[in-house]
Amino acid sequence: MSRKKPLPLLTNVEIEDFAAEGKCLFHWHTGNEESEGKNLVVFVPFCVPGDIADIQIRRKKHSFAEGEVVRIVTPSPKRVAPKCEHFGLCGGCKWQNVPYAEQLAYKQRQVHDQLTRIGKIELPEFHPIKGSVKTEGYRNKLDFGCANKRWLTTEQLKDETLVKETPAIGFHITGAFDKILPISKCWLMDDLHNEIRNGIYEYALENGISFFDLRQQVGLLRDVIIRCSNGGEWMVIVQFHFEAPEDKEKAMGLLQYVADTFPQVTSLMYLDNQKCNDTIGDQEIITYKGNDHIFLYMEDLKFKVGPKSFYQTNTEQAYELYKVVREFAFNSKQSTVNGKLSTVNCKLPLIYDLYTGTGTIANFVAKQASKVIGIEYVPEAIEDAKINSEINGIGNTQFFAGDMKDILTDDFIAEHGRPDIIITDPPRAGMHPDVVKTILNAKPQRIVYVSCNPATQARDLSLMDADYKVAEVQPVDMFPHTPHVENVVLLERRS
Repeated sequence: MSRKKPLPLLTNVEIEDFAAEGKCLFHWHTGNEESEGKNLVVFVPFCVPGDIADIQIRRKKHSFAEGEVVRIVTPSPKRVAPKCEHFGLCGGCKWQNVPYAEQLAYKQRQVHDQLTRIGKIELPEFHPIKGSVKTEGYRNKLDFGCANKRWLTTEQLKDETLVKETPAIGFHITGAFDKILPISKCWLMDDLHNEIRNGIYEYALENGISFFDLRQQVGLLRDVIIRCSNGGEWMVIVQFHFEAPEDKEKAMGLLQYVADTFPQVTSLMYLDNQKCNDTIGDQEIITYKGNDHIFLYMEDLKFKVGPKSFYQTNTEQAYELYKVVREFAFNSKQSTVNGKLSTVNCKLPLIYDLYTGTGTIANFVAKQASKVIGIEYVPEAIEDAKINSEINGIGNTQFFAGDMKDILTDDFIAEHGRPDIIITDPPRAGMHPDVVKTILNAKPQRIVYVSCNPATQARDLSLMDADYKVAEVQPVDMFPHTPHVENVVLLERRS
């Protein structure tokens, strides 16, 4: 039986360019004196174009390979020192070693490449990408897992003085579902969240609170969600797994510690999750102290956010994103002054807001519309959308819950009116073909397409190209130090 040939270590390799998912790439000619070989693209994480590095090939397929940096021989002139001590282990901020201007340049190119290569349609000149107002402390929500086993690096595993079975609160590691990388300081949120998380960890250790074992499904403390608002409110949701009679008393002790130590927390909640996973959408959440919600603010609007609510996690940049949506929706024959539609010689439009979520966009543009109809799959989100209209005194919105392709039909449009403008913000998978077909049958004058995945957006744009031309393209960076990018496209009817 023949053994597999060991994968090679490539020395003094120059990293050529950025690639998908926050990785970089270079080309490797696999031939030698005995064989012609082939040119393979090799994808490598946590490096920068221009780096000269030694790369260990970890996986080799027919048309590509994957590698790992063993040593940086000569750092790229573009490289910067990452602030986070967890960089390279925590996969959350893969581009902390890349200057922000370079991040934006690649995201702009990524949007252009995907719309051009996949969409294969005529495109206008793109607007320059809108960089995030903040590049640190920009998130309003983080979710931390709790586990009885922490992730250990190769060096830590060799350290005989280290206690190996140490519990942790932090982020899950790819490929090790039952282990957590302990996080001491995360730069993505206001520093108070670090104090709260670290305080919970120390209290649990000092008071004998067990951490959850994902394999055995035992242990009391299993998850902590922290949210904050631009109005100064904080929400903490602690997820427990009750087993023994004394677990409830221990849990209440931890919650009282949080209440006493962090008076900034205005919404303190908990739940007993007996499922195999940590999702909370189907769970009863109990308020321990304060309110069952916080408010986030945008212009003269406020949005109620509960423990299960979706809200864009970059608060300031969400405002920039929604301003683009509003400008695109009303940019041609109607003018806006200070965000309000000029109604001189024009009829207020009927707007459909597809994949409306908690109705943030619908309520944001309602003042400029005769009516806004929002459609969303999640019933709880629709209830939040209705509440957000009510607390802001908005009376011209109407919301419907259900599968988009089942609700948005020709009969629905005949009943509720043909839209002048459609705003659509689908999930990463893009729009179902039936939804695209119904949009085309509805024949709105303009479509504003917001996407978190330009690749599926490009596919959908090609399906609408016969009837709609792309008039404007505006990339928006919502997540600095990651490869993710939002893109807003304005489509105008051809005839």
